[in-house]
Amino acid sequence: MSSHISHWIGGRPVAGPGGRTAPVHNPTTGERIAETVLATEADVETAVADSVRAADGWRRASLSKRAAVLFAFREQLHSHIDELAAAVATEHGKTLADAAGEVRRGLENIEFATGVPHLLKGEHSTEAAGGIDVHSVREPLGVVVGITPFNFPAMVPLWMCGNAIAAGNAFLLKPSEKVPSAALLLARLWQRAGLPDGVFNVLQGDAGTVDALLRHPDVAAVSFVGSTPVARHVHRTATEHGKRVQALGGAKNHAVVLPDADLDVAADAIVSAAYGSAGERCMALSVAVAVGGVGDALVARIADRLPGVRLGVDMGPLITREHRDRVAGYVAAGAEQGATVLVDGRDAEPPAPGFFLGASLLDHVTPEMSAYRDEIFGPVLSVVRVPGFEEAVELVNANPYGNGTAVFTRDGGAARRFVGEIQVGMVGVNVPVPVPVGAYSFGGWKASLFGDAHMYGPEGLAFYTRAKVVTTRWPDPATSAVDLGFPQTR
Repeated sequence: MSSHISHWIGGRPVAGPGGRTAPVHNPTTGERIAETVLATEADVETAVADSVRAADGWRRASLSKRAAVLFAFREQLHSHIDELAAAVATEHGKTLADAAGEVRRGLENIEFATGVPHLLKGEHSTEAAGGIDVHSVREPLGVVVGITPFNFPAMVPLWMCGNAIAAGNAFLLKPSEKVPSAALLLARLWQRAGLPDGVFNVLQGDAGTVDALLRHPDVAAVSFVGSTPVARHVHRTATEHGKRVQALGGAKNHAVVLPDADLDVAADAIVSAAYGSAGERCMALSVAVAVGGVGDALVARIADRLPGVRLGVDMGPLITREHRDRVAGYVAAGAEQGATVLVDGRDAEPPAPGFFLGASLLDHVTPEMSAYRDEIFGPVLSVVRVPGFEEAVELVNANPYGNGTAVFTRDGGAARRFVGEIQVGMVGVNVPVPVPVGAYSFGGWKASLFGDAHMYGPEGLAFYTRAKVVTTRWPDPATSAVDLGFPQTR
């Protein structure tokens, strides 16, 4: 087993004196490969204090300086995609190709943030009133915290840190203790790009560390991605302590297949989106909604494709043994509750002694079943059959989650109506995983988002800044007088 994985504070690794650790496994082999150092209260204080110090200097850096660092970081990321992908694949279990794709999507967000000199331009009005000018600026918040999940250890931090740092904040990352190494690689790349020490710090830890950060008086804002129960807790706790919060929660994403859809195209897309990354994506399609009479043909096409999903090649393991067993339990529960188990992933032969589970396909699932109600976060696809378009929209809208959805159709009018009526934050039309490009913002509705701001893109940059409006008049002694009335603009 390798040595302990440490924090990164003030431009260097910091082991911490606490002695508490959490195991890091290679999900492909099942081996325990490292120990993550878990932060003590003293570690939290040290990290936040260093971030406060760094934020005070970085907020004064010119926009051109910030842009230069971001461009350099973009080049560092591009040059180290393989190294980051290997770290993600080792600790998460993704295939190397999937892990590299994650880094590339994160890279888009850094490319967006390089435009900070343009993105942070304010407004100016001359003669807003007689002899008065008004202008607005957006200023950094100070120390902002990112709390990120195990399933995207590189991409989700890159959703947050680019905009946060571009805006002039210090960014303190608390990654999942299950996948700690990618965060340290990002810290080193920021340092090589010329970012001043302390502007990007990493604090390894668990739930206790999260709670300490949520309550810390020197933390101005918190960004979170994870499950809905934890997102709700993060939002409630942090807002009670006066912080700005964006907390992205869970999902139950539906793919609605209309009768006119190209079923081969739809089946390819659904299989890709349901089983990619072993279903450990908040944007995975976990429910296929077969509309009208397409159910049998759609299900047959999906089932025909599943033997081609190769464990260990196309689809990796789940993150832990416990999570694998939990996901397998949903397949068993589906059968007990009346679903038809057409493909049982529990029967798949694992390619290694890790935490593997094959692709499962459940047909005739109803909204009362646990496989439909819960976010499974694994390679299990449920098929729900509805008689028509209205019932499909009603089904999706009745779900407590509102993260992503997709509709498959050749009918432009039906697609337009679907987009207008569906109560979901991200919608794909013949696009199975509608994750927005970096110039737009990522976020769901309902129980998939707590807080008002979506992540990355324009909303992300606005989240990490606050507006200041300055009203200016240069004194003219000839017109100066005492006037206790409310200021007028005419």
